[in-house]
Amino acid sequence: MSFFRKFLLICLVGFYMPSSHAELTIEITEGIESALPISIVPFAMQGASGVPVDVSFIVDSDLGRSGYFKTLDKQSMPGRPSTAEAVQFKDWQAIGQSYLVIGQITEDHGQYNVQFQLFDVYKGGQLMGYRMTSSAANLRRTAHQISDLIFEKLTGKKGVFSGRIAYITSSRQGKQSTHKLQISDADGFNAQTIASSVEPLMSPAWSPDGRKIAYVSFEKKAAAIYVQTLATGDRARIAEFPGINGAPSWSPDGTKLALTLSKDGSPDIYTLNLLTRSLTKLTSSFAIDTEPTWSPDGSSIVFTSDRGGKPQLYIMSSQGDDQKRLTFSGSYNASASFSPDGRSIAMVHGNGSDYRIAVMDMATKSVNVITDGRSDESPSFAPNGSMILYASQKGNAGYLSAISLDGKMQQKLVFDSNDVREPAWAP
Repeated sequence: MSFFRKFLLICLVGFYMPSSHAELTIEITEGIESALPISIVPFAMQGASGVPVDVSFIVDSDLGRSGYFKTLDKQSMPGRPSTAEAVQFKDWQAIGQSYLVIGQITEDHGQYNVQFQLFDVYKGGQLMGYRMTSSAANLRRTAHQISDLIFEKLTGKKGVFSGRIAYITSSRQGKQSTHKLQISDADGFNAQTIASSVEPLMSPAWSPDGRKIAYVSFEKKAAAIYVQTLATGDRARIAEFPGINGAPSWSPDGTKLALTLSKDGSPDIYTLNLLTRSLTKLTSSFAIDTEPTWSPDGSSIVFTSDRGGKPQLYIMSSQGDDQKRLTFSGSYNASASFSPDGRSIAMVHGNGSDYRIAVMDMATKSVNVITDGRSDESPSFAPNGSMILYASQKGNAGYLSAISLDGKMQQKLVFDSNDVREPAWAP
């Protein structure tokens, strides 16, 4: 749920949701009607008995889950070519395939040389071909990179398969609760625990270079903001003032954090210079001002405030000047997330008891509601701007979903868990 609602729950009644963590799987709940037929032929292995990772299977899974492609199962393939000379285009045309991917993997002293080719079946020509070298440990990442290349070539949009996501899970054994901040590949594999605590964790935020994560921890029984370096595990407590310390958001240049502090009374927006540790107060009101998010160019900050009576989005310069209301439709608008190009904002849009994900066009200020859940929260744009990752709840179960900006393509990210929340897509 939005920080606006979360910190009230934490401060007043405590906060946990029972669950257990496991690997993530992704289910397509709605795809694009014009999905492109594509066949990913199992890659041939040269010079060794096998590889630790099935590269072609991962590519097939990536493209199939995207909703933009309809992949062909192996049993229906008319052949298993691994070279251009072996491809019989008429056979693939006969079963309605538009595109074909073939590849080979060769082991060389513990390294793997991976090459693949993408063909237009009806034109009978190669669209793309690459050769890359990978260690055994990086083969899964190499497969995701292949998926990204194919996706961009055929859709014109950058792929996000080789990216990462962060999220919060919570579990309970008896009376003991455990909360974890975890990161994983975009497909849920290689999950790693970044922080773990018996007290709540919340609000993970990636640094612009993807090397650090800021988050809120209550491990000392009071809110504090930490910045953790992923490669080393080193972390620094950068805000532990009396009262609320919450909702960290990185400036685009990575030198500052916008955050919510209540050390002077009511919650207000501040910026913290990470080099000098100097604070600058941007808002001063008796209302709750929280959930700051920077525009991609760093010139402005959008935040949530109830200064008008109910939570709505406001915008100001990054110095705190020219504060004005941004949203007017709906009784509740919060948790803003800028698209990478700055042209749109995703938000939690509430009417009555329903909280759904909506997208605002920054030029026209029009708002389009794109989800139909009852408790959809924490939107986060994908690095290519084509998808929004968000959290949902059904009963006591929390899960993650992703949806395209037009609402036509939807995915449900399924954990063996009853509480997965607060997703954040790495830049």
